[in-house]
Amino acid sequence: MSTLQSAVAPRPARRRFTRPEPVSVNGVIIPSAAIARETQHHQASDPDQAWMLAARALAIRELLSQEVERLSIVAEPLDDGEGRRETPQEARLRALIEREVVVPSADEDACRRYYDANGRRFRSPDLFEAAHILFVAAPDDLDARDKAREAATALIADLVQDPAGFAAAAAAHSACPSSKQGGNLGQVSTGQTVPEFETALRGMVPGLVHPAPVETRYGLHVVRLDRRIDGEVLPFDLVRDCIADYLDEVVRRRAQQQYVSILAGRAQVSGVDLAAARGPLVQ
Repeated sequence: MSTLQSAVAPRPARRRFTRPEPVSVNGVIIPSAAIARETQHHQASDPDQAWMLAARALAIRELLSQEVERLSIVAEPLDDGEGRRETPQEARLRALIEREVVVPSADEDACRRYYDANGRRFRSPDLFEAAHILFVAAPDDLDARDKAREAATALIADLVQDPAGFAAAAAAHSACPSSKQGGNLGQVSTGQTVPEFETALRGMVPGLVHPAPVETRYGLHVVRLDRRIDGEVLPFDLVRDCIADYLDEVVRRRAQQQYVSILAGRAQVSGVDLAAARGPLVQ
């Protein structure tokens, strides 16, 4: 489509937000204004989804609040360790869940099975000792990118003939502060640099310069890999507690969702499907 065509082409109609039927739990209506305020706490792809997530959250809170009253739950508010104290109602809701949703802790066998099936998750990061020379060029400046690519390509050809000249070339040409250290970046681990740079490092042979300029959002890089240290799978004993915490949380959330489903099955709920609810019960 030409520029002119795109300028006059009709824009797609904006999707209109339609509110569903009123939300209520055992005859108690959740005000629309309260749901609207709650939407800010829920990430969603569109207003309808945000509204429904907020409605579920408030309906669950109302359902649990009614159960708190039915069971005459009493609890003392606690501090969260960050200077915030629970409200009296938050304390009662917490006490209800602690009393009614009791789950076993993950045992050694369960932790071991998870470790054996997910060993790659418990691997130390790969380490790279590398140096680079940066020719700065913004992604949207095509002329600057072309000039940077040309300069980087020419420099790579020179360094193939004279590898020992890398530090001097970095001092002369690199726009990175590492130029003062001969372009040396020290140790770089997984996730510490941009994906394009990391991908280039993973495909390199230690001691050599990458055969072509590496393009990133910052510009064009001449890259040398000095050393690579592959990560290793961490021993079970070192990650056992982390695995147990994770498994306990998974089981706890599943049990909480089941508890809400049981309460919802005994209640008169309209305007929202609590069976589809996910996430923490008390927010």
